[in-house]
Amino acid sequence: MDTTAPGTARADAASDAKGSFGPVDCRKAKCIALTFDAGPGEDTPHLLDILKEKKVHATFFLLGKNHVQKHPDTVRRLAAEGHEIANHTWSHEILTDKKPAEIRAELEKTQDAIAAITGKKPRLMRPPQGRTDDTVSGISKDLGLSQILWSATAKDYSTTDSSLIKKRILDQASKDGIILLHDIYKGTVPAVPGIIDALKKEGYTFVTVPQLMAPAEPVPGTVYRP
Repeated sequence: MDTTAPGTARADAASDAKGSFGPVDCRKAKCIALTFDAGPGEDTPHLLDILKEKKVHATFFLLGKNHVQKHPDTVRRLAAEGHEIANHTWSHEILTDKKPAEIRAELEKTQDAIAAITGKKPRLMRPPQGRTDDTVSGISKDLGLSQILWSATAKDYSTTDSSLIKKRILDQASKDGIILLHDIYKGTVPAVPGIIDALKKEGYTFVTVPQLMAPAEPVPGTVYRP
């Protein structure tokens, strides 16, 4: 699949592009996006406390079944506190293994569930395991969803060691990078304060994924990867 880097999207933006900037202009600043997959879960409210204290906005790719449905108050809080809410499918099935109608249902059901809580449908999605193809891209475009991959991952599904999670992310951090973590695993949320503090010391500003692209706006169907 062809992918577009956030920096390329910014550079190619038209002079009248209307993408919303975050705390800085990422054309000039050293930006990085913090993203969380597969929540919300039991630890997400604590994560939100951390992000509020650190004055960081993140992008949350939410699962519909057993997550959005189970934790509507957390979804409301995500929206109220200015985080970007995105779609991670209904049941975390691999989309490239599915028929078109099944792919559409996985995405649409989550769109509708989030909109029922927040009043707004997401504009971003992340395919489970990052697996996408032309069919997934076409359906995403129909639903107004851009696809967001990543540049740094801690593989936090495989360890509860918070210090290792932190080290893996710091080793992979880069300007215009997109960090992938999961707020459903026990070692992850405790690692977040150290990740934020260390990267801030290195001169990074944390932004949401759309803010990383500003003044460009995410284009539905496009696959973005740093």
